[in-house]
Formats: sequence, C-alpha cells, structure tokens
Amino acid sequence: MADKKTFKVKQVGSPIRRPKEQAATLKGLGLGKMHRVVELEDTAATRGMVASIPHLVQVVD
Repeated sequence: MADKKTFKVKQVGSPIRRPKEQAATLKGLGLGKMHRVVELEDTAATRGMVASIPHLVQVVD
C-alpha cells in the first residue's frame, strides 16, 4: 500500500480583523494559533484551502 503524500503548513498571520471565511479556513486546516505547524494530506481540497489564504499560512519544507 502506497504512503499518502503530506505537506506541512505553518500559520504566520492572525485571523483577527479578517473575514469569517478566512478564520474558518484556518480552523478547517487545524490551525488557530500563531506559528503552529500541522501536517496535512496532499489533496486538491487542502491545496485549495491553503491557496485561499496565502497571507495567513506558509508551506514548510
């Protein structure tokens, strides 16, 4: 069975004074506090979520 591909995302921006949709996207990714890093499955849905808030998150190598 093949391993699922993953990537890491770090929160670098605050959701304060941002639209509710952006704060909800952060929560959906498992983020919520500054500088927190989560490992996510590499799917089109998660890539789209990350792409919708590039000013709040950073993809970590």
